[in-house]
Amino acid sequence: MDNNKSLIQLTDAVEAIKTAILESQARAAQMVNQEQLSLYYGIGRYVSENSGKGFWGTGAIAQISKMLKAELPGLKGFSEENIKLMRRFYESWKDIEVNSVVGTTELQEKSVVETTELQSTDSQTKSVQKLRLTSDESFPITAFLNISFTHHVAIFRYAKEYEERKYYIETAYQHRLKADELEQMIKAQTYKHREKLPNNFFKAIPDKQLALRTLQTFKDSYLLDYINVEDIDVSDPMDVDERVIESKIVMNIKNFILTFGKAFTYKGHQAHYDKLGHDHWIDLLFFNRELKALVVVELKKGKFKPSYLGQLAAYLRILDDDEKLPGENPSVGIILCKNADKAYVEYVLQDYLKPMGVATYKSMQNRLMELLPPEDDMKKMISESGDNE
Repeated sequence: MDNNKSLIQLTDAVEAIKTAILESQARAAQMVNQEQLSLYYGIGRYVSENSGKGFWGTGAIAQISKMLKAELPGLKGFSEENIKLMRRFYESWKDIEVNSVVGTTELQEKSVVETTELQSTDSQTKSVQKLRLTSDESFPITAFLNISFTHHVAIFRYAKEYEERKYYIETAYQHRLKADELEQMIKAQTYKHREKLPNNFFKAIPDKQLALRTLQTFKDSYLLDYINVEDIDVSDPMDVDERVIESKIVMNIKNFILTFGKAFTYKGHQAHYDKLGHDHWIDLLFFNRELKALVVVELKKGKFKPSYLGQLAAYLRILDDDEKLPGENPSVGIILCKNADKAYVEYVLQDYLKPMGVATYKSMQNRLMELLPPEDDMKKMISESGDNE
């Protein structure tokens, strides 16, 4: 008994020390990265101020790189190309720098890094770093400091707008993206899709490339122009329920698939699964060949409700346990409802571990109503038309 107790105590001690070591290593890596960014930013400023004002002749940067290597044998990361990237790094952010006006002579008189005036307080490490770029309170300063220079290169090379760059900085940091994964995201214009489909794909799908493909597969809104509620035999269009809409979709399943994408294969509607004595009926079930995953589409006639996510998560769990084949990716769920507050959907999606998104749909009647002028304008047009006769 005493031996077991001692073993438990030793195990706890090892775990505590290991955690302390890993946390210390992580902080040290952050400090190294932040110091490197500060150095590169300062060098970028120095090179920009001098070459931009014509103080150096053609080929000066190449010569500086060559001379640096001679002065510091074994020095890496200061090729002509990399020094030019440092210049672009500085020039990408200089316009939002708090104290952006610094004279060239001042740069020459002081240490390159000191003149960068890069400062920020990291709440996690409780230490003051050398990065203070902007007074913009929404600027992701912690993320900026903790992604690599390679990540920054991908961002300023392919993302041109300020808000877009902020988005990719935060995304790279939050999801621990590799630089090549980030570059793919930028080239795929993920920023333009970010507000379209509320989803949790990057949190729920470990493979970031698969998460990106999943995001690109779905739209935020679908026009089901073959559904006209006026043709459905009900007294009030509001009485149209999910089953009626579903039956119209099934009747026009080819059009529905084309709306969603050619990679979808229809597997059935009201697919029944019995789990531990409980019945589950999936509205529409597909398989996507590009994602190599089953896709559930749940139809809702009204506005989004948080309870829909719990229902969908249960379906995805059952499919992954009972239906998914070896080599296939986890099932994906889409709630298709009449309308949704995207910010609210994103908020409630945070705690779900199954990949889900919420899209909206419009029927032919909705589309016609959007195209028609307001009712008062219609009456005025009719009245004026009558007066002219």
